[in-house]
Amino acid sequence: MKVVIIEDEKPAAEKLVKAIQKTSPSIEIAAILNSIKASVDWLQQNPMPDLFFMDIELGDGLSFKIFDKINITSPVIFCTAFDEYWQEAFEHNSIDYLLKPVKQDKLETALNKYDKLKQHFAGNFLQLQQWQQQPGTGHKKRFLVKRGTDYVSIRTEDIAYFYATYKLVCMVDNKSQKFILDQSLADIEKQVDPSQFYRLNRKYLVQLGAIKKIKSFPKSKLQVEVEPATPEDIIISQENAAAFKEWMAQ
Repeated sequence: MKVVIIEDEKPAAEKLVKAIQKTSPSIEIAAILNSIKASVDWLQQNPMPDLFFMDIELGDGLSFKIFDKINITSPVIFCTAFDEYWQEAFEHNSIDYLLKPVKQDKLETALNKYDKLKQHFAGNFLQLQQWQQQPGTGHKKRFLVKRGTDYVSIRTEDIAYFYATYKLVCMVDNKSQKFILDQSLADIEKQVDPSQFYRLNRKYLVQLGAIKKIKSFPKSKLQVEVEPATPEDIIISQENAAAFKEWMAQ
């Protein structure tokens, strides 16, 4: 397995290399990159590694900007001293979020998670993806989700909303059934029909039919009520309110 480390602090990078090699000596460190620019330059000239270890706050900005310039198709384990980026991290291919200083046992758990996910999605994954696509539109017509040891196919029109919670993305259907997904909200948003689903904020992606009421909120924001109900208020920012109202009027 080849991994790339993106870390701007040399001692932290060296410590991470030692910890990775201690966990699995067979892992090859393909590159250690210390900036957004260096990462983009390297990725433009080299094949995608199997896995990234990525710091968030780099000298030339947040590492999330790398995703704006390069189509990252590999999973990422984020290693950072800050806990406030966890939600955004899980919208950028993250399979784990480790706080510095990275502990050996946490690193081993993260690598074991990578192995399990790789095994789980091997085999007929591409076939399942193709089966779930809506012919001629590129939009999903159903989601294959896991319930216990079984798999269940949920039609897209039966989904009320998707939401992000700590280190997880969940799907809620019209019957209030909840399922955990192995994708980020950003990835799901690209797969569903934009005329039917709208990203209300960083946490919620909601289907049009699930929206029951829209109310004014202080500072020109909007509050959206959905069915099934959510345990927290869904607030649309002032910046996004006009675009949302335009979408609702289509």
